[in-house]
Amino acid sequence: MQDLMTMIATLHRPRLLARAAKFGALDYNRDRHLQRILGYGSLPGTGSALMRLMEMEKEVNEQRKEEDAAYSLVRHLDLLIALLGEAQLYQASRASHLN
Repeated sequence: MQDLMTMIATLHRPRLLARAAKFGALDYNRDRHLQRILGYGSLPGTGSALMRLMEMEKEVNEQRKEEDAAYSLVRHLDLLIALLGEAQLYQASRASHLN
């Protein structure tokens, strides 16, 4: 199985969507954004959050590709922003454990 960072790095999404998500991830706030996406309560660890976000984003991306009327660009962008923000936090936590 691929590691989380490889899975994220191999995501291929439309260029405009990916660029907007990268820009949005600059202002990512875990408490505010992740609570809204996953629901209120205690937040999972970064690894668990990344796995859940990957599953959720995969479903929304399938809706996009199938041109499903239920597809929400805003929801997709929120998921990608959270995914990138959590990936940055995950990388930072792994780097701090290595030092």
